[in-house]
Parts: sequence; structure tokens; C-alpha cells
Amino acid sequence: MKNRTKLWFIILFSILGSMILFVLSSTIVGRFWNQGYSLEKLNALSGETLRLIAQQDAADKDALAALLNAIHEQHPAIRLEWMDATGSVVYDTSGKTQRYDFNQLASRVVDMPTNLWGEDEPVTLVYSLNREGEVYYLLLSLPSEAMKGGQIFFYARTFRVLYTLILPVLLAAAVPYLLSFWFFSSINRRISRVNHAMNQVNFRSDAILLEDKSKDEIGQLTRHYNAMAERIQSQASQIEQFEHRRKLLMSNLSHDLRTPLTMILGYAETIRTGSFNDENELQASAKIILQRSRYMDKLLNQLLDISRQDPDAFKICLVEHNLSELMRKITADYLLLLDGQDYTVEVDIPEEDIIAFIDASLIERALRNLLDNAVRHGSEGRYLGIGLTQENDHVLITVEDRGKGVAPENHERIFERFYHTVERRKSEGLGIGLSIVKDIVDLHHGHIQIDSIPHVKTIFLIRLPKHYD
Repeated sequence: MKNRTKLWFIILFSILGSMILFVLSSTIVGRFWNQGYSLEKLNALSGETLRLIAQQDAADKDALAALLNAIHEQHPAIRLEWMDATGSVVYDTSGKTQRYDFNQLASRVVDMPTNLWGEDEPVTLVYSLNREGEVYYLLLSLPSEAMKGGQIFFYARTFRVLYTLILPVLLAAAVPYLLSFWFFSSINRRISRVNHAMNQVNFRSDAILLEDKSKDEIGQLTRHYNAMAERIQSQASQIEQFEHRRKLLMSNLSHDLRTPLTMILGYAETIRTGSFNDENELQASAKIILQRSRYMDKLLNQLLDISRQDPDAFKICLVEHNLSELMRKITADYLLLLDGQDYTVEVDIPEEDIIAFIDASLIERALRNLLDNAVRHGSEGRYLGIGLTQENDHVLITVEDRGKGVAPENHERIFERFYHTVERRKSEGLGIGLSIVKDIVDLHHGHIQIDSIPHVKTIFLIRLPKHYD
């Protein structure tokens, strides 16, 4: 059942229930807190008394006295007087016998029934009975405290006047329900908009954002939905980018593995068949096989890094370490590697020891990635620069080459995982080396930046704190 149908049922049952509840509660409450005689009850009592008197013999005063006394016993607070047209009291339940003049009678019934709740004067009501051409009067009197504390009177000369009250009564009864209907209809529309928008949320379409400036729960729900939709779209975009990079990675990996594998198979076949000319050619073939095998091993290690994309995969252990000595050892490896390749290598590492709190294995890994990157992508410049300095509470590590460099628009994205520029894709690698470097630097609460002018210089600068707080 829809909310609109439920609302109509609620309004209908509310109207009926409120009317029934009003009548029942008024009756029950009146019995406890509004006790006493009402004008309606006195009129009924007097009507019944006149009917009984009319059934008796007019000359039998004893029977009349017995009747009035019986009624008085049932209603002790009420005084009953039977009086003829001359003002003479035929019988009075109080035992008095007197003759009333007009002033006396008028003073007892003046301002009735508006003074039914007077505090000083008793309440007196007069009723008449015509018997055999003679008029008699029945006077009912009782103290005001014997009357009910609250009574509502409504007088209408004809029933037609009731029609003039129907519209005001209906309006008075319907206004709260109409306001409730408007309120719940508004809520229903707002919830329907949120429900419709949520049904449209998916990864392949733009999110439907809703505008609701109210501060109630539905307004908060709408704002939460907008935030959720934006997060979903952002995550969908990231998933699409990741999927694109995954496909690109598979394509690049196939290419990067196929090329060295082909070379290994070719040179291995040469060695197996003995097709080499001399010992030098044999050693050259073996060297190439070894180099390509190491490269494939490096690719497999990078694949292992990719499978651990969570930065928490790096377990850092900061201890006081001689950074100068670490860089000298790494530099010596690359001097040996580049020996005889017409490379200019400049090393600027101070003689004094520079001590810093680092994870030596992770820093070594980051430096080797930067140096491999410089040798691989900056080979055209035939230059490699390595530097270490200290500045206040920080150490600065630089790696420089003079190759093709990186365009300014790629300076930030170069550290993204799997990212390749068009020029850099022509070389080997999966595009995760620099992202690993950045992860390691971030773990050390450091900073890495690039400054590149193509064919002039490309410098990677790492800034690390000397002390870990």
C-alpha cells in the first residue's frame, strides 16, 4: 500500500476516532469531575413530575403530597412547590405554606437560566400544568452548588439554522487534517525524489544530485545521498581508470616480457648449437642472457609490488644510519655498471658522515629506482649526477640526468602507479618505480619533487627529515 493511500486511511480513521473519543472521554470525565444537576436533567425531572401529577385526582392533596415527597426523597437537594394561579402554595416539600406575590416570584426566577452557577441565590425553575381549565405551577429550587460545574447551551428556533453551522464545523474539523495531509504529502514527495534518485545510481551514468535546503531529517538524508552519489561516481571513475591501467599493464607486461624472452631464447639457441665464432662472442651472448634474465626478474619483483598496492605493505623500521656511507655504496655499484659506456658521472657526497633516522633498505630501494630510471630514460644525455647535502634538520638527495626529461604537465602524474608518458612508454618498465619511490619517501615523512628541462636537466629531489618525531 502506498503512503498516499495510507495517509487517506489515517485521516479518515482519525476523524472518526477523534469524534468517538471526544464523546466517550467527555461522558466518562463528566461523571467524575462534572457531577450535579444540569438544566436538561431538571427539565426531564419536572416533565416526569407533571406527568405523574396529571394522572392523579386534582382534589386529592394527600396523594399530591406523597408524590412530591417521594420525588424529594430521591433528590434531597431539590425543593418542590405546587402552587395555584393565585400564588397560594398547595404543597411545599420544605413544609412551608405561604402565598407569593408577583415580586416574590419574579425575584426567584429572574435571570434564569443565566445565573445557574450563582454563588448566593438558589436556582429556581418554574413549570406550568393546565388541569380542568385551571393553571397550576411547579417550582423546582436547589442550591447553586448542586448544579453541574459546566454546561453548554445551544438554542435554535428552527433546524434550518443548523445548516449555517455545517461549513464552520467542517472547516474547524478539517483544517488540522488538511494541514497534516499537506505536510505528509510534502514528505512523501521528497522521499520519492530521493528514492527515484537512488534507483538511478550506477557506475555508468552521472549521479542525480538533489537540492533540499531544509534542516530536518529528510534534508540531512538528501545531503547524505548527494555525498554518497558523488563518492560512488568518484570511485567509479577511479575503477575505470584502474581497469584501463590494468589492461595497459597487461599489454605492456606482455611486450616487456616477450622482448627479453625472445633475446634469451635466441642467444641460448646460439650457445646450444655452438654457432658462436669465438670465446668473446660466447661471453657476450651469455652476458646478454644474464642481463635479460635479471630484467625479467625485476619485472616479476615489480609485479609482486603491484600485488601489494597498500602503502602499509612497506614495513618501516627507522634507525640512526649513516646516509653518506649508504649512498657511496650505491654509487659504487652504478660506477661499475656504467664503466666503459661513455657516461659522465658526477658524485657530490660530502666527506663527513651525514646521520639520519631512516629505513636503510627502503631508502636504498628508492635510490636504486631513481638511478635505474635516470640510466634508462636519460641515456641520450650520457650523464648521471648523484648528490647528498644537509640543510638544517633535513637531508637532500638528488639524482640528475640530461635526457628527454618530463613535460611540465606530467610532473605530478609521473609519480602515479602505472603512469607512462608517450616518450617513456617506448622504454622498458611497468611504470611503478617512481610510485614506489614516492611511497617510501612519504613513509619517511619526506617530500619528492621533479625539475625537468628536456635535454638540459632532469633532477629528482628527495627531502627527508634527519630526526623522526
